[in-house]
Amino acid sequence: MKKSELFFSFLQILIDWTAIMSAAALAYWLRHTPVVQELIQKDAIYSLSFEKFMWITLGVSVFVILVFAFEGLYKIRATRRFFSEMSLVTKATTISVVFVMIGFFLQREWFSSRFIIVAAWILTITLVMSGRIITRITQKTLLVKKGIGQHRVLLIGSGQKLKYICNVIQRRPRLGYTVIKHIDHINLKRIKKIRTRFGIDEIIVNESEMPDDLVKKLYDYCQISNITYKLVPSSRQTARFEMTMFGGEPLIALTHTSLDGWGKIAKRFFDCVSAMILTILTAPIIVAVAILIKLEDPDGPVIFKNKRIGANGKEFNLYKFRYMKWKWCTTKSNPDWEDAMHYEKKLIEKQSARTGPVYKIFNDPRRTKIGRFIERFSIDEFPQLFNVLRGEMSLVGPRPHQEREVEKYRAYHRRLLTIKPGMTGMAQVSGRSDLDFEDEYRLDVYYIENWSLWLDIIIMIKTGPAVLRSRKNAERICYNKHTKEKSHTSH
Repeated sequence: MKKSELFFSFLQILIDWTAIMSAAALAYWLRHTPVVQELIQKDAIYSLSFEKFMWITLGVSVFVILVFAFEGLYKIRATRRFFSEMSLVTKATTISVVFVMIGFFLQREWFSSRFIIVAAWILTITLVMSGRIITRITQKTLLVKKGIGQHRVLLIGSGQKLKYICNVIQRRPRLGYTVIKHIDHINLKRIKKIRTRFGIDEIIVNESEMPDDLVKKLYDYCQISNITYKLVPSSRQTARFEMTMFGGEPLIALTHTSLDGWGKIAKRFFDCVSAMILTILTAPIIVAVAILIKLEDPDGPVIFKNKRIGANGKEFNLYKFRYMKWKWCTTKSNPDWEDAMHYEKKLIEKQSARTGPVYKIFNDPRRTKIGRFIERFSIDEFPQLFNVLRGEMSLVGPRPHQEREVEKYRAYHRRLLTIKPGMTGMAQVSGRSDLDFEDEYRLDVYYIENWSLWLDIIIMIKTGPAVLRSRKNAERICYNKHTKEKSHTSH
């Protein structure tokens, strides 16, 4: 842990303790307001002086701090993730409250107000997270403007994965990393010189490219030098696994996903409830957009049905608001669909902003005025809530592709078809259409292997900000790169 992180760790203990004591005092005050007194008349047997209450709270606060520490909430790294921290605060506070309730149940004379316990629980989570947000903002400001707390990273190896990691670190300084050097091979003498000159906090290595003996020496060096060792995993290393015994011999069983059995049932229940709520909330927007589409281009339908490949290779109709002029829609219900298909092929060849089997047409000339707006903010995908309710899609999962795109999949890409496609997913909150297909594939495989309802909730929360972020610059970069490559090839 860096010195600045150690300082913030000690500071956070003080801030958390203040938040816990403040939450308890505020809960006590709320309990004695006239409004609450009237609502909880049945709790009138409660009688405890504020002074005695705060002495009890002092002891409880020490216990809560210990639970926080046990849950790892004082490892205040500049690179920590906000949503995981929020989850841990909620979990640790809830655990503490459960133990407190058990203690007060066994010793009723200590305490008897259920309202104060519930109010203190909610207020503690709120105040602790507020304090941590302030700490986080302060730490991130010092990180970006002064470089305080930055983790110095050495990259070892070649390949697209390490280049992508390097680009992410350079584009997003708020992550808390800086690349001090990128070398192709393990050379301990060179690494020691780099450490002496720049300092090294972490090493990220592509082990699959390195000899085993050098990897072992590098790992030992990192352990001795207190350097965090990270590796870029192969596809097998990222898989979920279970340890089993067979005839007295240990075996590692690779498992596909936890989206099976009860996990599958829980996800479907979550999808149905959330989709119904979202449909009700977005109903005014859906009606307004339908009217605007019909007013601008009355020839075609409002909802465009596009054939997509879903789970287990099953074909289904994906619903979208039509954002193109009807004459350019690639559906057989369009009388001019052959011309539309021919025109789309020309556009894909000329100005696709993506590489791989999936295309994305940069500055698509087929869009209507309202179509440009609803596609920019993904409003065109709202009708897919009905796909979710029909059981053809999930709220979160890999995006569904067309049959002609799936036909271009490599064999390993078909792993994306093992679960239901989603309206949003890991790729959509990590770059949307700016990502190459291989990067999108890796993110979706990570989701498949590490699925949980909490992960679904986090992705849905992140989808809003991801939609609002502009993609134009990234698309233009991809498009210019694509046209340059074509120009170079022609020469």
